[in-house]
Amino acid sequence: MSDKKRILSGMQPTSPRLHIGNYEGALRNWVELQKTYKLYCCVVDWHALTTMAEDPNQIALNSREVAKDYVAAGIDPSETVVFIQSHVKEHAELHLLLSMVTPLGWLERVPTFKEKQQTVGAERESYGLLGYPVLQAADILLYKPYGVPVGRDQAPHLEISREIARRFNRLYGEVFPEFVNLIPEDESRAKLPGLDADDEGVLRKMSKSYDNCIYLNETPEETAQKIMGAFTTPSKMRKTDPGIPEGCAVCQFLRIYSPQWQTQWQEDREGVRGCMQNKKELIEALNETLRPIRDRRAAISDDDIEAILAAGAVKAREFAACTMDDVREAMGLR
Repeated sequence: MSDKKRILSGMQPTSPRLHIGNYEGALRNWVELQKTYKLYCCVVDWHALTTMAEDPNQIALNSREVAKDYVAAGIDPSETVVFIQSHVKEHAELHLLLSMVTPLGWLERVPTFKEKQQTVGAERESYGLLGYPVLQAADILLYKPYGVPVGRDQAPHLEISREIARRFNRLYGEVFPEFVNLIPEDESRAKLPGLDADDEGVLRKMSKSYDNCIYLNETPEETAQKIMGAFTTPSKMRKTDPGIPEGCAVCQFLRIYSPQWQTQWQEDREGVRGCMQNKKELIEALNETLRPIRDRRAAISDDDIEAILAAGAVKAREFAACTMDDVREAMGLR
């Protein structure tokens, strides 16, 4: 077993493709962290059932595609444990046991539950949706991690996992150690917006539901077409009109992907360059950044990913089974 400290993270397979917002907001950080830590990198398919229960076959297909994106982005299966949540049944057992000690009021106060209630509607609101934080706690605690990679704005979502662990420990003994939030020192790349703006001209977050994403596995031509239609300063009708790069989707992307972004922003602000020049330079810079990811992804076959996931599940179960032995012993479930 590795001497490195363990960390755990994962994504829901609600779509068959990850976008560059997923990459910049999480996946890029995981790739770096795996050099220092033993990363357990999960595709959390049971979580996707909270909003996609009518289409489990699609979740299964999505899970394989998301795993391909993990590997294409630089997650190394020889060092990192890459697996699908439902392939490690200990996640379900620990979820069940933790649900017995989690007060209902804790779950009803979770902001994301209230948000998802509005999304799915009362007729589709399930126990699984309410119990989502308990399953998340099980996902984390099963591997007794040192830390969980998370953005600063998402860190409060993990606090209920800590509270559940503390309550379990108070009742049954110290089984689960405290874990830390591994927040990147530089989160500027994680602030990448979508390609469009709302009715008031404010850039929206990148989301597949808004159809404003650039996906890791799309073609260079698809990326170029999307960038050509991206939101820019509405008042900049001519090249010589002053731009507002802070509110321009293309300029926001240049800030991340172009080494010359400061000059480009200044020229945009002064009316020295036009939106078309910005778009063309962004197309070149972004496609070059994504080229190695796309090349690696194209080389991953369905058989390759199945083998990676099967091996990952075996490794994950090795540790998960030991944790469940500790849990059952602490609870007297012999």
